[in-house]
Amino acid sequence: MESLLKIKDLSVAFGSGSERVLAVDRVSLTINPRETMALVGESGSGKSVTAHSILRLLPYPEASHPGDGRIFFAGQDVFALTEKEMQSLRGGRIGMIFQEPMTSLNPLHTVVRQVSESLRLHCGGGRREEFRSRSQELLELVGIEDAGRRLDAYPHELSGGQRQRVMIAMALANEPELLIADEPTTALDVTVQAQVLDLLSELKERLGMAILLITHDLGIVRHHADRVAVMTNGKIVEVCACQEIFNHPQHPYTQKLLAAEPAGEPQPLTSAETRSPALLQAQNLKVWFPIKKGFWQKTVDYVKAVDGVSLEIRPGESLGVVGESGSGKSTLGFALLRLLSAQGKIIFENEDLALLNKTQLRSMRRYLQVVFQDPFASLSPRMTVGQIVAEGLDLHHLGTIRERQRLVAETLNEVGLDETLMRRYPHEFSGGQRQRIAIARALVLKPKLIVLDEPTSSLDRSVQAQVIDLLRDLQIKHKLSYLFISHDLKVIRALCHRVLVLHQGQVVESGSAAAIFQAPQHPYTQTLLAAALQ
Repeated sequence: MESLLKIKDLSVAFGSGSERVLAVDRVSLTINPRETMALVGESGSGKSVTAHSILRLLPYPEASHPGDGRIFFAGQDVFALTEKEMQSLRGGRIGMIFQEPMTSLNPLHTVVRQVSESLRLHCGGGRREEFRSRSQELLELVGIEDAGRRLDAYPHELSGGQRQRVMIAMALANEPELLIADEPTTALDVTVQAQVLDLLSELKERLGMAILLITHDLGIVRHHADRVAVMTNGKIVEVCACQEIFNHPQHPYTQKLLAAEPAGEPQPLTSAETRSPALLQAQNLKVWFPIKKGFWQKTVDYVKAVDGVSLEIRPGESLGVVGESGSGKSTLGFALLRLLSAQGKIIFENEDLALLNKTQLRSMRRYLQVVFQDPFASLSPRMTVGQIVAEGLDLHHLGTIRERQRLVAETLNEVGLDETLMRRYPHEFSGGQRQRIAIARALVLKPKLIVLDEPTSSLDRSVQAQVIDLLRDLQIKHKLSYLFISHDLKVIRALCHRVLVLHQGQVVESGSAAAIFQAPQHPYTQTLLAAALQ
């Protein structure tokens, strides 16, 4: 079979002279018609740079292609095409789904304007009604409910799954021969992720197109790829049929990727810990956000983000809170920390946090810490690592300056970072290292409870496994309690003693992790488990 896409000895460099960095190093790859080729590897391996080279979307002239590498699409040399010819290729014969739909969609334009833009560019003339009708057909094709009403919505009015489906509709507008899907499900919940991937497989068969699927999640690859190319440090180290990769991986890096799933289980609680009174209790907790309309902004209804949730966490215990986006997980965590106003009782070490004033609450916060989802967004870019980790010590006036420096150094060593890195800034670290810094910032105050809000969702699988092992070790060493918020049930199973399943702000199921994973009772829990552990 003649290849649809052929990449031969492709190299990509950024910068020039002594500062030149080789991001892709002599990569060769072929994709056949109607085939799904998965390009896998960790962040920074060169996957997206390779994909962007196909459509010449790199920031030229900062980016360059040293050597004599070529890219051929349907027999045409992509590097020999004029810019006008490339414009007809982009969005026409080759479609692309970008990684983050919220940043890829224009927040100022409606859905219909963005979907129809590609149609106008490639189809020439046409009436507005025709483009609107075709846009609605595309939204229906990708499974958006009530597509006619969604046409005039703006991106912020859609859920993550809906935004990703709009991106797919835009990419499919002109029925491309090749679809490049760059981490299309990274930001999505497991159930939505499964829906989007099933949709892509269905559309591939219906439209007869080929797919280049870029991902670092091998679980996705197992169910949706025909062949797999494994990439690391800018080079492809292994290419073979999908099942062959999983059954007989040849390269050490491929073996490492396959072994990087979050594994193990939490340290069993001692009999004393199981009998001890709860460290934290919440009773009938409610967080309702008013919906206001009209000139006088009267409250007409409420968004019941958390609606009557009760829970308890014992010393040394990990409670996992799972559910899809919008189920109320993060709102619950922030309410327990008094970062959001809530109705109901929050008892921490026999103190009702709802009754404390600001001064009393500040002194209590030392024992209640949080690690946020995005480590880069939660760390100040203007502060060094040493200043970031020491900030809590400064605010609580703990120890002398020398003692604080010693504590910061000890804590950084505990989370696997060298104390010599204290003078560096967050942008100088990888995602996994930044998350370790965020954990150190929480840990340095010797807390009793840490709320972890999706702390591994933005990390590669191998880095996820390292962070989970670190959190497990720290819990055993310091007798910490965790409230672990996540939609990744593999991570929850590796770390949590008990699980709370949230749906639309309410607890639909709770119990020991073993009971939840082995015999889920509620249909919603069964759906979550089926999507996450397939």
